[in-house]
Amino acid sequence: MERIVIRKGRRGDAKEFVGLAVALAKFEHLDPPSDAGRKRLVEDVFEKKRISLFVAAEGNKLLGYALYFYTYSSFLAKPSLYLEDLFVLEEHRKRGVGFALFKRCVDEAVAKGCGRMEWAVLTWNEKALQFYEKLGARRLTEWYTYRLDEKSLGTIKP
Repeated sequence: MERIVIRKGRRGDAKEFVGLAVALAKFEHLDPPSDAGRKRLVEDVFEKKRISLFVAAEGNKLLGYALYFYTYSSFLAKPSLYLEDLFVLEEHRKRGVGFALFKRCVDEAVAKGCGRMEWAVLTWNEKALQFYEKLGARRLTEWYTYRLDEKSLGTIKP
């Protein structure tokens, strides 16, 4: 076995990265991105640089990824790193890959002067909840997450 390396995603990782995103959708019982969505995802990461990507690689195989972007806290007057996805293929879990990806995001947040790092976890994902809480993360109870989906965005009228 080769050493696991956590690095920035590269354009040559696109196909394998999209495969990981599809695997995450399956894990979360969600529809995977459409063909057009897959194309946008690749463009947004590698061309438009709207979002950032770390990958866990062993040789030339990707084992997992962390997808993140920055928001801003007006109260802290600092950026926040928002972790959109953290995913490791099931056969590579329990090897420290998830922790290594998460730690790389923490290091990135520190390096960028972030005041905090945030993410969401599905309520049924007990292993993820335990993982994050073991690291010292706390579940917020004073905030509710709201969402307008794409369909709803088009219905807002004055």
